[in-house]
Amino acid sequence: MPKDRTKISKCLFPAAGYGTRFLPATKAIQKEMLPVLTKPLLQYGVEEAISAGIETMAIVTGRGKRAIEDHFDVSYELEHQIKGTSKEHYLTEIRSVITKCTFSYTRQIEMKGLGHAILCGETLIGDEPFAVILADDLCDNNADSVLAQMVKLYEKYRCSIVAVEEIPPQDSNKYGVVAGREEEDGVLRVTDMVEKPDPKDAPSNLAIIGRYILTPDIFDILRETKPGKGGEIQITDALLAQAKEGRVIAYKFEGRRFDCGSVDGFVEATNYFYNKNRV
Repeated sequence: MPKDRTKISKCLFPAAGYGTRFLPATKAIQKEMLPVLTKPLLQYGVEEAISAGIETMAIVTGRGKRAIEDHFDVSYELEHQIKGTSKEHYLTEIRSVITKCTFSYTRQIEMKGLGHAILCGETLIGDEPFAVILADDLCDNNADSVLAQMVKLYEKYRCSIVAVEEIPPQDSNKYGVVAGREEEDGVLRVTDMVEKPDPKDAPSNLAIIGRYILTPDIFDILRETKPGKGGEIQITDALLAQAKEGRVIAYKFEGRRFDCGSVDGFVEATNYFYNKNRV
């Protein structure tokens, strides 16, 4: 049976990075497992994927990342210890996630950039369109999640989609930056994208955040993509090849995004969710 090219059924999570900005905490704990309140960043990402109708999670890990697999698995000893006690309800959310989803894993043996991490996930994704969530970027919305918004957009445009937001011009050297022509309100057909440009070279103030929908031909493009900025294989360079053919959409998403890859953003997210959950 041919695959349904309109349905996004898998989400890829690149999770092999070292998290050096959080050392020494990340010497033994993966940055994706750092908690915002009582829930690790990666679980927030998985729950966002579920909200978009996705139930197959593909995770690219690295050495020392076993805690990720253990988190999305049953802990029989813990379950036994708290069964029937007042603490049992603390596991309700993660039990629900484990029940709803299928998890698969592969390793990125060498750290060669986000593009390379995504290419490592090809064996888990196969020949179909898929979503990508970077758990460092924690997003919140009172209505549809960012990824749910993008899945709806994919049904219309059937091409790769990147989520973008406006940034201060001086921050352009931290992001992939796009330019394009407006298709509709909040939606641009990408004509140019540059990885971490100097402010004077940035094509706009629209930066890509950690939410993507990619068509499967991206894997063939990544295989031919030469190392770029920082000597790494950049997903931005591969997407530019699609953009030159008019096959990339940039979406100004609705919601709030926190850069939890930085200490400042992590603290901001923690305070935000603490205050939100108190209401």
